[in-house]
Amino acid sequence: MPDAYLYAAARTPFGRFGGALAEVRPDDLAAVALTGVLAKAPDLDPAAIGDVVWGNANGAGEDNRNVGRMAVLLAGLPTSVPATTVNRLCGSSLDAAMTASRAVETGDADVVVAGGVESMTRAPWVLPKPSRAFPAGNTTAVSTTLGWRLVNERMPAEWTVSLGEANEALGERFVISRERQDELAVRSHDLAHAAWEAGRYDDLVVGVPGVDLERDEGIRPGSSVEKLAGLTPSFRPDGTITAANASPLNDGASAVLIGSADAPVGLDPLARFAGRGAHALDPQDFGFAPVEAAEKALARAGIGWADVGAVELNEAFAVQSLACLDAWTERGLRDPELLNAWGGAIAIGHPLGASGTRILGTLAHRLRDSGERWGLAAICIGVGQGLAVVLENVG
Repeated sequence: MPDAYLYAAARTPFGRFGGALAEVRPDDLAAVALTGVLAKAPDLDPAAIGDVVWGNANGAGEDNRNVGRMAVLLAGLPTSVPATTVNRLCGSSLDAAMTASRAVETGDADVVVAGGVESMTRAPWVLPKPSRAFPAGNTTAVSTTLGWRLVNERMPAEWTVSLGEANEALGERFVISRERQDELAVRSHDLAHAAWEAGRYDDLVVGVPGVDLERDEGIRPGSSVEKLAGLTPSFRPDGTITAANASPLNDGASAVLIGSADAPVGLDPLARFAGRGAHALDPQDFGFAPVEAAEKALARAGIGWADVGAVELNEAFAVQSLACLDAWTERGLRDPELLNAWGGAIAIGHPLGASGTRILGTLAHRLRDSGERWGLAAICIGVGQGLAVVLENVG
């Protein structure tokens, strides 16, 4: 089978909940990312795109009716370009990229665009539809911004705890202190700020028309563990997770251009898809799922942890990121500082459906800039799943 390569990546700046991108529809954000990544390949005839695979975790509001196809139409691509939308919650766009790479490897397409979008600000409230018309009682609107909603009563209670409670339990299990979590949060903000200052994101981030936002809106450099120590825990009175050491709610979109070695994109590839992995476990343990997903991806790439020169792990919570990092270090990752060297989601943000291709595009650019051969992108996913991709630098 032919290899699949990552040729280009682009994303919007990530906005805060209710922030600069609050007035922008998710389908418009998706179109911006799609247009942005294709602008990096001006010699590519858009009609040559075999498919667009788009990730989205919500789908309950303006991102409904196959937001991938809406992005194609809003971006002005030929109507002959097909598109689909996939939902693996936080892993949706990484799943989209994995699906796109398989399409190239099987010969189903020479060029595929993968990406994802989320507007957590604009996620609607929903009302359960009654089985009979005009019920006499009251009904409650349910937020679709994040987490469980309209839970099936047959689900065991331990599976449906909040994301925060699940990760408080993970922190207890692995004895991860509040101080370590706050240290990771401070590091995330400082590294993200330094990366922006150094121009690391200049080739990756495209502006949103009509919005005055050049950088990720949530980055707060210059904090300290001492300052964060004064914050109140968010999920347990005596807990360790706060608003500062967990990823925030965000809006944004990201995309990558994927193709075969002979794809008519007019660019040299940045990286080769070398391995993919998916793993699942008990829903409440979702934060630890990237550990085994990464092992599967490394095995399929034919390498070990000692070979890995860059790691991008979506920082859903500092505690789960540290649990994964500790496990990988025990298994041979040569330097913990290889994790999220340009900052992570605690600072940059985590618009659910967009985060997967955000970390994948960042990984490809880190490999290009460092000259390292192998890199890993991984993400935890609510309801007990994890995904991972190994890239080989060919730039």
